[in-house]
Amino acid sequence: MRGPTAAVIVTFAALVGGCSMTLAVKGQTQNSAETFTGTATGYLDGGGTLKIVSSKGAVCEGNFVYVTHRKGEGVFQCDDRRSGPFEFVSTGRRGTGHGDLGGERFIFTFGE
Repeated sequence: MRGPTAAVIVTFAALVGGCSMTLAVKGQTQNSAETFTGTATGYLDGGGTLKIVSSKGAVCEGNFVYVTHRKGEGVFQCDDRRSGPFEFVSTGRRGTGHGDLGGERFIFTFGE
């Protein structure tokens, strides 16, 4: 395929492939010294992924969706068998959130 059609397909593929934003995440549980660091990646379609690693070594991953322009919700699953829901509010480049992880409340921030 050559010409304008090929150029449009290449341009579209580049745009779609680049339509995500990854931000740093930091958090902690409220009733212990356990902390978390990781990343959140949001996609143009309103969904995303969150991956954090605990100071105790647990790896937790979750998916989220925006339920409004600024609010999102998701669920974590950790390799140490903990799991739970979370929610957040975002300005686009930063935000705050909270959730429940294995019966413990945790809070987190993300972005710049």
